[in-house]
Amino acid sequence: METTQKIALVTGGSRGLGKDMALRLAGKGIDVIITYHTRSADAESVVAEIRKSGRKAAALQLNTGEINSFGSFTDQVKEVLSSEFGAAHLDFLVNNAGMGRNAPIGEVTEELFDDLLNVHFKGVYFLTQRILPLINEGGGIVNISSGLARFSVPGSSVYASMKGAIEVFTRYLAKELGPRGIRANVVAPGAIATDFNDAHLRNSEQLMNFVSSVTALGRPGMADDIGGVVAFLCSDDAKWVNAQRIEVSGGMFV
Repeated sequence: METTQKIALVTGGSRGLGKDMALRLAGKGIDVIITYHTRSADAESVVAEIRKSGRKAAALQLNTGEINSFGSFTDQVKEVLSSEFGAAHLDFLVNNAGMGRNAPIGEVTEELFDDLLNVHFKGVYFLTQRILPLINEGGGIVNISSGLARFSVPGSSVYASMKGAIEVFTRYLAKELGPRGIRANVVAPGAIATDFNDAHLRNSEQLMNFVSSVTALGRPGMADDIGGVVAFLCSDDAKWVNAQRIEVSGGMFV
């Protein structure tokens, strides 16, 4: 008999926002599978922290830009669900993994465009397609977008365009998965001072000051500003929240 314990899969969960999401989900009593790209030691540290809290956890390697790897990855998810969690299905998919690249439109190369396309849109689309059969009825999907899909900052045209596509995709997921009781929502962080995009924000005092000046709450975001919102969307408290974009930016450019 399959366990009724809730399980979430969080991509890019070894550090930054994804780590905080995984820990917050565990804090709500949800078991967690995280993925990592290269930082296996960081991923195992997150797994250990989750286990210490009394929840089950596991880490799997995944490059979300390599779409042809998704079949074997899905097989690994099935295997770890059985071996580590005593389950055949999971309940929540959080598409968080990503990377940043900045370039003005006139300097964007096709290679840069394709890298961001594969990780932030094509990869999310087809990984979700692969994982859908494993999601229990009544589960949920949380896709991570960006405040940059609402406001415009020079240099972010490609990244922001992919996030805009994710927001449209999420509404279609909500519509098509409604008969299975599966909700789909977007969390769109504002500027966050993590090591994302080579710590582009955190390493620039000028940029930190600028972000603070255009944010109603007067500071850049931190990783722990975001994870709780994702965890909320994966709880019964959010059972009637569907097809929504929740911006978590402290009020940037309002």
